[in-house]
Amino acid sequence: MIPLDRMHIFTRVAELASFTQAADALGLPKASVSHAVQQLEAALGTRLLHRTTRRVAPTQDGQVFYERCKDLLADADELHTLFQQPGAQALRGRVRIDMSTSMARHAVIPRLPELLALHPLLELEISSTERRVDLVREGFDCVLRAGPVLDSSLVARPLAPMRMANCASPAYLQAQGTPHTLADLASHQLVHYASTLGAKPDGFEVLAPDGKTTTALPMPGAITVNNAEAYMAACLAGLGIIQVPAVAVQEHIRSGQLAELLPAYAAPPMPLTLLYANRRNLSQRVRVVMDWLVGVVGAYVLLNK
Repeated sequence: MIPLDRMHIFTRVAELASFTQAADALGLPKASVSHAVQQLEAALGTRLLHRTTRRVAPTQDGQVFYERCKDLLADADELHTLFQQPGAQALRGRVRIDMSTSMARHAVIPRLPELLALHPLLELEISSTERRVDLVREGFDCVLRAGPVLDSSLVARPLAPMRMANCASPAYLQAQGTPHTLADLASHQLVHYASTLGAKPDGFEVLAPDGKTTTALPMPGAITVNNAEAYMAACLAGLGIIQVPAVAVQEHIRSGQLAELLPAYAAPPMPLTLLYANRRNLSQRVRVVMDWLVGVVGAYVLLNK
């Protein structure tokens, strides 16, 4: 029988793609981590990891073993709490989540004291980034993602779609005038957003005449950014019009820092989805945290439509 501690060590190495980082995360000497993986490979009779001076990555057998390890470790966590009475002491351990900086700051983190008061032994790791993390490779239990779901191998749990808003600062509108039609946009500036700088920006997005698809109108713009914080900052600085989920700008609109424009020409609502790996079983703590996230984020989105 393969010891669970070796499985845990292997999964951390596979997720972090590094023996050194896995050792740091587990609080173990690097030599102990390396030896544990070598013992696993000897016991299984196959190489689990490709090792180079720059990177560690699972082999084909290693990826299969990784998926089974995640299931078995989740099952082991369940066994620890199977006969405990329901309550705060029943949930313990780490849950890793990824979401946008804005969603973490405004919707999730302010409500975390409520969750941790109910389950004080939970350990939450919250990653806030605009890039699309690799849920499996980077070891996330779930990710909260805005926009279309591109990975069909993940389980998708839809939340309330987010209404989109066109916004600009009062200083920009005073200098450039307020557009009232799509034709007026020809004399305006758009703050462009591109996840990869150098890529061609989409332009001003509107619902196509068929009422189902999205089309983009080309617009000039002096600045292109690649993250949400810079996108908002550029708009607040008067550099142009932005198109964002309404939930992200409600505070700015209420305070008068931004004004909503062309409500009849808003982009289609943006999907919001909770994604997690397609495992046979999820640990109780992950299920509870995901249910909590769905409730908290869903309520926040609906409240700020």
